[in-house]
Amino acid sequence: MYLDKRLYVAHCANGPLYLTGKMCNRHGLIAGATGTGKTVSLQVIAETFSQAGVPCFMADMKGDLSGISQAGKMTGFIEKRCKEFGLENPTFESCPVRFYDVFGEQGFPMRTTVSAMGAQLLSRLMGLNDTQTGVLNIVFKIADDKQLLLIDLKDLRLMLDFVGKNASMFTTTYGNISSASIGAIQRSILAIEAEGGDKFFGEPAFDINDLMDVENGKGVMSVLAADRLMLNPKLYSTFLLWLMTELYAQLPEVGDPELPKLIFFFDEAHMLFDGTSKALVDKLEQIIRLIRSKGVGIYFITQSPTDIPDTILSQLSNRVQHALRAFTPKDQKDVRAAAQTFRANPSFKTDEAIMTLETGEALVSFLDAKGAPSVVEKAKMLFPLSQIGAITAGQRLDIRNAAPARIKAYEQYFDRESAYEVLSAVNEEIAAQKEEERQLKEAARAEKEAAKEAARQAKEAARAEKEARQKASGWKRTIFGTLAGAVITSVARSLGNSVGQSVSGGGSKSSKSKSTTSNVLGKAAKSATTTATRKLTEEVLKNIFK
Repeated sequence: MYLDKRLYVAHCANGPLYLTGKMCNRHGLIAGATGTGKTVSLQVIAETFSQAGVPCFMADMKGDLSGISQAGKMTGFIEKRCKEFGLENPTFESCPVRFYDVFGEQGFPMRTTVSAMGAQLLSRLMGLNDTQTGVLNIVFKIADDKQLLLIDLKDLRLMLDFVGKNASMFTTTYGNISSASIGAIQRSILAIEAEGGDKFFGEPAFDINDLMDVENGKGVMSVLAADRLMLNPKLYSTFLLWLMTELYAQLPEVGDPELPKLIFFFDEAHMLFDGTSKALVDKLEQIIRLIRSKGVGIYFITQSPTDIPDTILSQLSNRVQHALRAFTPKDQKDVRAAAQTFRANPSFKTDEAIMTLETGEALVSFLDAKGAPSVVEKAKMLFPLSQIGAITAGQRLDIRNAAPARIKAYEQYFDRESAYEVLSAVNEEIAAQKEEERQLKEAARAEKEAAKEAARQAKEAARAEKEARQKASGWKRTIFGTLAGAVITSVARSLGNSVGQSVSGGGSKSSKSKSTTSNVLGKAAKSATTTATRKLTEEVLKNIFK
């Protein structure tokens, strides 16, 4: 409740307890076991900031915080509290609210680009080891050097594929790029997409300046629907961590203003530190230490202060501690640790008080105007002036429809040219060149095969022609021999007969003389007929084979 320019949020035996406006950017903590009143305390503090003109961002785990958009009403419990606090006729009122949802279902989408998230936060989201994180850093550097925009996960996936296939081209300049690391990162991207995390990446990217709107003098409450988001704790915590880093990176220095420019509530804060590397915790500690000079207060909500590293816990100066239960030695140790973070009050033992607090009660310690923590007080938190509990789907839709046009523009998703389109074109060109080379090789191969076949056919024809000539030549020789033999035989027979007749008609000689003469004449006739026969044979053959 904002009264007399003071942030009135609790009441103790000594009277009202106020947050000091100039000290609200020194961060804070709301802690306590489940069911002790943390969510109501968050709502009371947030609406008090809104009434003072300070916008807030908060994650709504169960939908309960959506009631901050509607005016509350008098109940028996509130009436009793009014009497205790000396309040008369409180004015119930709502806060201006905008609903957001990473998945775009219960509010306007909140997106960022892969480049804006950066390799370090993406590595945390994907659970990469140091080697894989190093390779992802190289991929981001190559994309930056090549002026390739990494907007959504398909950009990153294709960029990884490009770097993996051309690793030898980049190793000398950027370092070793193993295919195993590329494959591990690709599998992690598929896991994120399977859980719907891909909807977080894209355009239009969320502008953090939209978290700092003021309407009719009241700070706008930006409420992130986190019931589904909580099913993926890594995505939830990484998303909020990204939002914090963006605020730190983009907002100008303002020192310690009279009131903060923005209060950032981080519910289920223990998720932020589960599985987070020391390097990232160190970075977060630095952001929390320095972001207060940007006029931003970070308020963590968790069950126990021990959920938060000491280096960060020491910077959370405004404390609201609800009850803790101590049934085991570890629980008792946590209670003592929580008690030690307060400035002691001699009226009671802090550790004992923590275990006896009722629902709606808390140990409260805020910074005073000089920046010193006040003595811890046992107090009752103020009641909300807005509705406690969830609103209806129809009310949520009405609020969504009433949002400014620039906020509604987040619903119009667009996909401009980025790494995916550029690399797809490169891949298509490479594929076309490969296809052209394949076709040229195929044509050359076909031409070679054709020439080879032509040579084979020519060789086969030559062989067939040779065989035909050889066959014809053999046939000629056969005919020639046969005819020549016949002619010679015929001529010899004729000559022999002629000579024999001539000798018989020449006188009476003895048979020996006849025989001798006949042999001599036979030889002479044979010699004579050889030449004559050859000439005659040639003439015959010439006539046959003209």
